[in-house]
Amino acid sequence: MTDIAAVVSAPPKPSLLEVLRSRAFATKTDSLLTVVFLALILYLVYLALDWALFGAVWGADSADLCPQAEGACWSVVAARHRLILFGLYPYELHWRSTLACVSIVATVILSCLPYFWTARRLSALWIVGFAAYYLLMEGSPIGLEQVTTDQWGGLSLTLFLFASVVLLGMPMGLGLALARRSKLPVISLGVSILIDFIRSLPLLTTLFTAAVVVPILLPDWLHGDKIWRVIVAFALFFACYQAEVFRGGFQAIHKGQFEAGMALGLSAWRIMDKIVLPQVFRHALPGTINMVVVTFKETAIVIIIGFFDILASANAAFGTGEWAPYFLEVYAFVGLIYWVFIFSLSQYGEYLKRRMTVAAR
Repeated sequence: MTDIAAVVSAPPKPSLLEVLRSRAFATKTDSLLTVVFLALILYLVYLALDWALFGAVWGADSADLCPQAEGACWSVVAARHRLILFGLYPYELHWRSTLACVSIVATVILSCLPYFWTARRLSALWIVGFAAYYLLMEGSPIGLEQVTTDQWGGLSLTLFLFASVVLLGMPMGLGLALARRSKLPVISLGVSILIDFIRSLPLLTTLFTAAVVVPILLPDWLHGDKIWRVIVAFALFFACYQAEVFRGGFQAIHKGQFEAGMALGLSAWRIMDKIVLPQVFRHALPGTINMVVVTFKETAIVIIIGFFDILASANAAFGTGEWAPYFLEVYAFVGLIYWVFIFSLSQYGEYLKRRMTVAAR
């Protein structure tokens, strides 16, 4: 009865107009500042739209027509989009790189559907998706023309690096978090030192070590392909940070839940699988989404160690004398690609948080 009375007596929620009036137009000074800054924002938006849309050149056959325009020259994207999206991949085989990129994006999208949220289905989905990517890009295992990894590039390489790092790093991070909680001091201390050591290094140092230093220290037969060394090093870096995210999730669970599971006669692994880990994933979800978003952005670092990712492809797109003045348009196009993927990931993270919040009630 008390709760019902509290709900009935609660004041109505203020409307948007009332909120704006109380916060933006409460006094004459507030009103003046609101009007001035709103006018400034609208003016900047108009300038941006005038440059990007109204005064832009879209279909020029060459860069000679662009200096006559008052806005952006998007013709550079139309003329050089293949280099931006596919990098050094052979021109006549761009269809394979396109299908490989589609396979990675489809794998990520399908893994977001609740139907695939089981270990068996999710594992099968990612195995098929990665196999399709590799077979299409490399080609020789299925009888196509071979394209070595040093020719992979553009958007498809960026997506592959991102998906590979997350796919390998997530279970590695969980394993490191569990090992750090081990009751054996040797394992717990060793994993703690490893996590703290990797987290104390910049990502660039870790990738440079995998790409350049490791081949110097190891014999030739242990070198492996450069791209796989970088992926493993990147995944280890991701896993060490993700292990700390998972550790925070473990710390949010009261030890009484472990005791309740043992009282029911469950083994330690059953308690971890059925009781603890689902709650750990829910508590760690915000930090995990943040790590995934940061990882997608940090794939651009591989340009420094010689990979022709989408950012390196963008630099090459305006590197010629003809299109050199229109670098801003190329960077805006690449920035739009990054924004689409990062915004989609963040919105999916918000959806998962809402879904898990409702399920926890």
